[in-house]
Amino acid sequence: MTVLKSKTAVATGGSRGIGRAIVERLARDGADVVFGYAREAEADADSDTDAEAAAGKGAIEQLTRVASRELGAPASTVNTVAPGATDVDLLREANPGVDFQPLMGLTPLGRLGRPTDIADVVAFPGGPATRRRTGRNLRADGGLS
Repeated sequence: MTVLKSKTAVATGGSRGIGRAIVERLARDGADVVFGYAREAEADADSDTDAEAAAGKGAIEQLTRVASRELGAPASTVNTVAPGATDVDLLREANPGVDFQPLMGLTPLGRLGRPTDIADVVAFPGGPATRRRTGRNLRADGGLS
């Protein structure tokens, strides 16, 4: 599929889990993908508190709104995706022994997200059918929010 041919996508992660699935999906769809990653030791040393994480997420949402206005040439869109609980190693490692069944029961889909679910949501706004959707934070939480 080449629906994203001649498009450039930026992903904030890409070495494993959700980020890797996103990079692979966007590249398969024809996009030029720019991504960053942190080595595991750096990621472990920089553990955020809940308040720092929430502030960072709010900043990303605001940056998306501003960038969509400033970079929003007729052919450009800027969006973010906020995944809900996704079944990746990081979730399991950060929550040893946690039973996720109650959380899964709260979602209409009845399960945790998969990295490929999130990658599909990321790829969606890049296509031609969504050219008027920009400056948005798309939630990919299985209907939880």
